[in-house]
Amino acid sequence: MRRIFESVSTIIYLFAAITLTCLSLVIMAWSIYEVVSTAPTKGEFIPIILQSVGTIIISAAIIDVAKYMIEEEVFINKELRDPEEARRTITKIMVIISIAVSIEGLVYIFKAGTKDISLLPYPAFLIIVSVFLIVGLGIYQKLSVTVEKEIKENV
Repeated sequence: MRRIFESVSTIIYLFAAITLTCLSLVIMAWSIYEVVSTAPTKGEFIPIILQSVGTIIISAAIIDVAKYMIEEEVFINKELRDPEEARRTITKIMVIISIAVSIEGLVYIFKAGTKDISLLPYPAFLIIVSVFLIVGLGIYQKLSVTVEKEIKENV
């Protein structure tokens, strides 16, 4: 029964990862289409490009999540059993999130620069959040490595 459940679970993860990848590619293609179709319009071109850059960044982050799902749940197909494996998994997820947040912040900074300078606090806040994510990840790494060493010494 457990083997059937694991097989079904693996198929579901594979389907979800493939679906996420396909949707991300569609979003990227749509973004490119929007840029190409608005190229003749001068007033709307730069905002559309910036919006497309942000959309493609989010799509790339979604593809990273799909890649992670395939690597961890389809190919490896195992539970988190030790602290080192949990640390690696959490690190992968947090790196994906921090990259997406920081790049979105940069995109919004460019948008604010072309529209209204009073819009800068929001993208600046995103950049600050990405810095805190990275610092938090570093603290987590340091603490978890310490725990891993203690566990190995006690065994």
